[in-house]
Amino acid sequence: MRVLVLGGYGLIGLAVSKSLLKQGNQVTGLARSAKKGRKFLPEAAWISADISKLTDPKDWLEHLDHIDAVVNAAGILQNGLKDNVAATQRDSIKALIKACEQKGVAKFIQISAPGATRSAETLFYQTKAAADEALKKSRLKWTILRPGLVISPNAYGGTSLLRMLAAFPLIQPLVMPNARIQTISVRDVAYAVSVALGEDSLAGQDFDLVEEGSQTLTELILSFRAWLGFTKPAFVISVPNWVGGMVSKIADFAGWLGWRSSLRSTSLKVLTQNVTGDPAPWTHETGHVPQSLKRSLKDLPPTAQERLYARAKLLFPLLLITMSAFWLTSGVIGMFQQDKAVAILEGALPETTAILSVLLGSLIDIGIGLLVLFRPLTRFMSLFSILVAVGYLIASAVLTPHLWSDPLGPMVKVFPAIALALVIASLAEER
Repeated sequence: MRVLVLGGYGLIGLAVSKSLLKQGNQVTGLARSAKKGRKFLPEAAWISADISKLTDPKDWLEHLDHIDAVVNAAGILQNGLKDNVAATQRDSIKALIKACEQKGVAKFIQISAPGATRSAETLFYQTKAAADEALKKSRLKWTILRPGLVISPNAYGGTSLLRMLAAFPLIQPLVMPNARIQTISVRDVAYAVSVALGEDSLAGQDFDLVEEGSQTLTELILSFRAWLGFTKPAFVISVPNWVGGMVSKIADFAGWLGWRSSLRSTSLKVLTQNVTGDPAPWTHETGHVPQSLKRSLKDLPPTAQERLYARAKLLFPLLLITMSAFWLTSGVIGMFQQDKAVAILEGALPETTAILSVLLGSLIDIGIGLLVLFRPLTRFMSLFSILVAVGYLIASAVLTPHLWSDPLGPMVKVFPAIALALVIASLAEER
């Protein structure tokens, strides 16, 4: 079949695309960056498009040429800098459904979520439910799949958060530790999509994709700790909900800076309702039993890279805030102690030039401190800060050689900032 996969290099979309290609299908991935798509999966064709902008059926028509089936694996947890939940999950998908009817697309597989209803507390669930309802009213051969918490080899979204939480040293802090969760391997999701595309008997049906048993959030995180090889904590700390609420508000704000944290308020609201479903209908129809969490983790290699990633992910926010504070402090000090800074340049530059140099340097420092927090610019500003730091070193050697009686002094002040910037630039690379 010729299949269009929305969110083609996302957590689920990439696994689905790889599975379909392996079975001999032709896959076209639709995502924000075709360049990234080709990097992840060069065997597929790629379309660059922002789904949230495709809210009219005519916007989709050219993308559906020679397409037999559509798999919607796109999803947005919460509104943010580049994210519009309603447009992406409801408006655009309704338009796509109408376009599919016009173009005669044979099948439509919708990746939804367990418990998605129009009356849900979160916009994420509400918009998924609205798209589900529109699909059920359509003339298409549709199947709706509702995965639980997806366990994947790729550290992305919820699976990245699980790794990060499991990396806490000695103790294990958790909000809502008794929330119940059912998982699903991303391979089982990809398998389910393949079966739904190939079996007409599954058309017009709605399935939860979850393991048979469930576990508490505490049990889930402790399983990840054991899998990663970290020493089990002496005790689990139950963090009060109000503390979790504060963290989620900070994460919500970070979302408007471009950081798609899984700690945002939508995640907490979802946990209050549990992440569970009924696997029986799927198993009855297909004979396939989704694998358990224990089996999913057994299939993933607990490598040194996994442990390093988990620890780095846990430390990254602290490193980023430290870097921002370093440059902001440097800039503010330069602003408010301008006379002292100008005095250092006395004799090396005319007074006016020295004042302007100090002012410009302060503004650059403050700019780096602020813009490094802005997700699309984090990597660029980190690398730019290295150039600025090296520039300061060279300028000080030329203009104030008397400060270099002990060369180690100026270098010790700058090299930690350079090292920190290199770490952040590496960790902040776009997926």
